[in-house]
Amino acid sequence: MNTEHRPPDARHQRPEGVTDTTVEALGALSKALETVERARGALYDFHQLTGSADLALDDAVRLLRAAGHGQHAERVEREILGRNVIPGHWTFQIIEEYNATYYDAFRATEREIRQALAAGRDHLYEAEMKATRRTEGHPDHTAG
Repeated sequence: MNTEHRPPDARHQRPEGVTDTTVEALGALSKALETVERARGALYDFHQLTGSADLALDDAVRLLRAAGHGQHAERVEREILGRNVIPGHWTFQIIEEYNATYYDAFRATEREIRQALAAGRDHLYEAEMKATRRTEGHPDHTAG
C-alpha cells in the first residue's frame, strides 16, 4: 500500500474545495448509476433471451407438424408465438419505456450533479482509492 499518498492522475484530481464527504457522496451516486447500468443490461438479456425463445418456437411448430401434431403446433402459434410479455408490450417496448422513464433521467441527474459539485470529474472516489492503494514504482501500479 502507498504510504506517500501521491495524488491521482490530473484527470481524476478533485477540484479545490471539494470535501471528502462530497467525494464520498459522488462515489455513492456513481455506484448507484453503475447498478442501474447492470439492471439495464439485465433488461437487454431479458429482451434477447425472450426474442430467441420466440424465434425458437418456429422450429418447435415445424417439428410438431412434422411429427403429426398439427393441433399442438397451432396452439403454440396461437397462444405463445409473438405474444406480449406484459399487456400490450413486447420486450423492446419495456426497454424503451425504462430508458425514457428512468434510465435517461438517472444518467442526466448524475451527470449534472457531478458537473455542479466536481467540475464534471468522474470516479474521484475510486481514483483516490487507487492512489492510496498502489505500490509506488511498481510497473503494474502506475497512476495513468
